[in-house]
Amino acid sequence: MIDQQELARRFPRSQKYSPEWICENGFGGNSLWLTEFLCERMELQPGMRVLDLGCGRAKSSIFLAREFGVEVWATDLWVVANENWQRVCDADLQHSIFPIHADARSLPYASGFFDAILAVDCYPYFGSDDLYLNYLAQFVKPGGLIGIAGAGLVQEMPKPLPEHLRGWWTQDCWSLHSADWWRRHWERTDIVQITTADSMEDGWKIWTHWHRTAWPNNTTEIAAIEEDAGRYLTYVRVVGRRHADIKLEEYCWPDPLRSMPQQYEKKLMLR
Repeated sequence: MIDQQELARRFPRSQKYSPEWICENGFGGNSLWLTEFLCERMELQPGMRVLDLGCGRAKSSIFLAREFGVEVWATDLWVVANENWQRVCDADLQHSIFPIHADARSLPYASGFFDAILAVDCYPYFGSDDLYLNYLAQFVKPGGLIGIAGAGLVQEMPKPLPEHLRGWWTQDCWSLHSADWWRRHWERTDIVQITTADSMEDGWKIWTHWHRTAWPNNTTEIAAIEEDAGRYLTYVRVVGRRHADIKLEEYCWPDPLRSMPQQYEKKLMLR
């Protein structure tokens, strides 16, 4: 299993933060470990404008601002901005982090506003939509980076489900995919150049270690991951750089109620 020395080697930046603070009112995986894992391939520089999409309780946003000196728009639907603003103030980062309460499918930002977009342990819930990358990419400048990290698969899940996962697997788990699946899902659009698409080394061990630390009562998930032992379950990350010469379609949004009908009508008239 994973010991503290190995964790310090793998996540040196995250080790400066207490596990109690990380898991306080938190969700799921260790957001700092996953953010650090992703940022190994994100090339963040001080002063960059960064969208932390699905930031939860803004622990990842605080990490990004402190560790990389970036400005962060901490955006989440499930946690209201007032709560995250209090955490930002407690961290004395009110000049670097700006909490926003918004839906990932209805973002209140200008086109090309961000230098980079990160989505940690949340992207599968909305990003598998075939139209979503076209929508999200408009908010990062040409040449900017989009990166995701979180729970995923080593290989796509077969049907029927493996026996050892049936007691834990629920319908939302079908949103989990492998790094190769995400690579194909993004690459086929030509919107981004994939710079990274891989799995975390011994990701299942990191997953179970954190759950034993933060959520020891979640025995069903812990048992399933330990029995799986890396056959299917892991952590994945994918990073893509937005191509400068690809036109994004304004009507091609994941929520048709918020699409641009006049643009779509114009396209139909050209047929």
